[in-house]
Amino acid sequence: MVRWFQSFHGPPRLWPASSGRVPERDLTVPTRVAALRTALARIGTTLDEGRTCAELTREAVRQVGGTAAVLWVGGEAVARYEAVKGDPALLPGVPWALAAAREASALEEAASSIGRARPALCVPLATDGHPYGGLVCARERAPFTPAEAELLGLLAERAASHIRHAREHERVSGIVGNLQRALLAEPGRPHPNLDVAIRYLPIGQSTLVGGDWCETVRLHFGRTLLVVGDVMGHGLEAAVDMTAYRSSLRYIASADLPPHRVLRQLDDTASAEADRRPATCLIARVDPNRGQVTLASAGHLPPAVIDAQGRMSLLPVPVGPPLGTGLGGYEPATYRLDPSQTLVLFTDGLVEHRGEDIDYSLDRLAGVAFAATAGVEDVIDTVLARLDARHAEDDVAVLAAQLHDRVPGADGPGT
Repeated sequence: MVRWFQSFHGPPRLWPASSGRVPERDLTVPTRVAALRTALARIGTTLDEGRTCAELTREAVRQVGGTAAVLWVGGEAVARYEAVKGDPALLPGVPWALAAAREASALEEAASSIGRARPALCVPLATDGHPYGGLVCARERAPFTPAEAELLGLLAERAASHIRHAREHERVSGIVGNLQRALLAEPGRPHPNLDVAIRYLPIGQSTLVGGDWCETVRLHFGRTLLVVGDVMGHGLEAAVDMTAYRSSLRYIASADLPPHRVLRQLDDTASAEADRRPATCLIARVDPNRGQVTLASAGHLPPAVIDAQGRMSLLPVPVGPPLGTGLGGYEPATYRLDPSQTLVLFTDGLVEHRGEDIDYSLDRLAGVAFAATAGVEDVIDTVLARLDARHAEDDVAVLAAQLHDRVPGADGPGT
């Protein structure tokens, strides 16, 4: 709470937001409270710190007129004005504002200019002992009243609380985002006879993490298991379940079971945990020696294959229920695969659009053309660009794989 240290005449007043000037008569208490509630509600509408500062200065000018700015203080006492609303020429010099902010923070009250040609006021921008600079206001002639200082202090305290939340959100977002990127960047190593590329794009900037994931597991005799999954929902809870599914997959896959039996065991494991979120999953076991791929799906979209001419088509796969339902019922499908083809696995965020039929979405994917010599990285770049995946409505995970000539001695039983 801001305490004013100068004497004044008359009771404190909250001015109407539309005028920015002193009215001729006092407002009633209920009206003042309602006006204060409305003013505070205009600050902190998002978790964006810059927008909160802009909302603060805009509301300050609406209430008291003149010019308002946020004094931002960085490392080594570097200070500057931000989110300026009004005429910047009215603002006092940054050194004065910096000294006033320190004085006001120490005294827990507003600091005003004395002897300046124009009145200026600095209110601490702080909450619960966390300082974030100051709110600096200035105008042409009329000095700031104690009531105005009190009001500006409340607005600044509201903004500081939201700035604190925004910075905490950004900190947690960075930690969890780095964690998921680390997890997604470290899939198992495929065999040397298989080129694999993986890409993950989270939805927008407001979501911390999601439940989309890709994995590769080396099996015996030169075979590799390729997996893409999508845990229902977003956020940290979905990411936690995603890591649980990945851990279970790696353990189950070590038994070298066919894809449909891997899904059955994953489903049994997940359904035994009441809090585990359901997930869709597609597994492809690539066998370069036989030139084939065996697929199994748990509620997931089918994979695509690109032929030697750069044409893409979908591979039909029997679709079982999502993992975690305990229903089982997964079936395999096997297709030929040679080095001239590229296998593409993806999550639904790549193709789906709200209100659009999924068949139409998949047809749009199948219509993408590729260069005949495109490598796995080029394939993913083309798919993401043509489908505008960076503006997708959901998380996107894509895996592309190509066979190439077998490396002698690299695909024995023990590799």
